Amino acid sequence: MKKIGIIGYGWLGERLASSLSGKYTLATTTTTESKVNLLNNKGIHAVMASFPDYQLTEPLSQWGEVKNMEVLIITIPVSEKSCCVSSLYNRIQNLSAFIGDFKGQMFLMSSTGVYPDIAKEFTEEDVPLEKISGERMLRNKYPQLNILRLGGLMGDNRLLKNYNVGNLDHAVNHIHYADISRIISEMIKQKSESKLYNVTAPVHPAKSQVINAQKNLLDEEEFEVKGKKVLSSKLVSELNYTFQYPDPRTFHL
Repeated sequence: MKKIGIIGYGWLGERLASSLSGKYTLATTTTTESKVNLLNNKGIHAVMASFPDYQLTEPLSQWGEVKNMEVLIITIPVSEKSCCVSSLYNRIQNLSAFIGDFKGQMFLMSSTGVYPDIAKEFTEEDVPLEKISGERMLRNKYPQLNILRLGGLMGDNRLLKNYNVGNLDHAVNHIHYADISRIISEMIKQKSESKLYNVTAPVHPAKSQVINAQKNLLDEEEFEVKGKKVLSSKLVSELNYTFQYPDPRTFHL
């Protein structure tokens, strides 16, 4: 059974672990001791680890489990939006000390937030990873790194109707967590390396249409859907992938 490491057992990390647990042996990191105990009781080897934005007086020790892993999934944020470039550099140095010279298959959960907020259909070529500091720094250290630019994470308790949103006539770029798990599984199977993919459901309704569907309300007359659309056509083509949840209007069903 392949061993997979998940760095960051948050909302997405938990759902990835749940989906992958039957097929793989899992190890993960979390930031609280109570969660470590909970996970170890569930059969997931967990350690406490955090990756601060400052230089540590002593570098982090390498994760003991990492030498046995074939796959590593990084879900912690490495974007400039959460910190400046120098802080980002420190965070990635701390992360690199923890995982060492890992040679196995690697995945970084990045974001479609890298694309500017303009009315356009975006592909990966529009914003190459060299222009995104976190993606570039990690790919330079780990050339095999697969980068998945995830749309808005949805499914389970995450429904658009629960949020206070503006620009209701703008398109959504959402992804159901179940599709993220399936895409990672497919890439593991295909031994994908050094890939950059947008990961968004292929249908891009307006926010109001998604909210109405979740509230079981009928849409009013047709209107033009505005805003940016981030396309996942490269992923579909290269992996021959079919989405389980292609339309955000049905994520709640």
